Amino acid sequence: MEDPTTGGGHRPAPVHTDPDEVPLLAALSALADAVRIQLVRELAGSPEWTRSCGSFDVPVGKAALSHHFSVLRGAGLVEQRDQGPKRVNRLRREEFDARFPGLLELVLRADSPRR
Repeated sequence: MEDPTTGGGHRPAPVHTDPDEVPLLAALSALADAVRIQLVRELAGSPEWTRSCGSFDVPVGKAALSHHFSVLRGAGLVEQRDQGPKRVNRLRREEFDARFPGLLELVLRADSPRR
């Protein structure tokens, strides 16, 4: 019988933080890194549960990518689950927006100077 805490038996299931438990400074810190901003932006533009961790084109190795996803989970921004051998992701946009109204919208804007 499959153990539900392992997400399919091959590794422990990820731990998720409820956005209501995230302090503002933790949210800001999670969003203060260029790689994490890229991950959040790509997730925002993708249907839920369609992006595996390995599908992101970011300039970091597997261990660093795992760390970045851990930080995003800890800040209540990302939810992950295992689908077979892959770990898929969704942006917890609605939950995060309820906790920090407008913050994610600012992050998702294109970086363009004001005129």
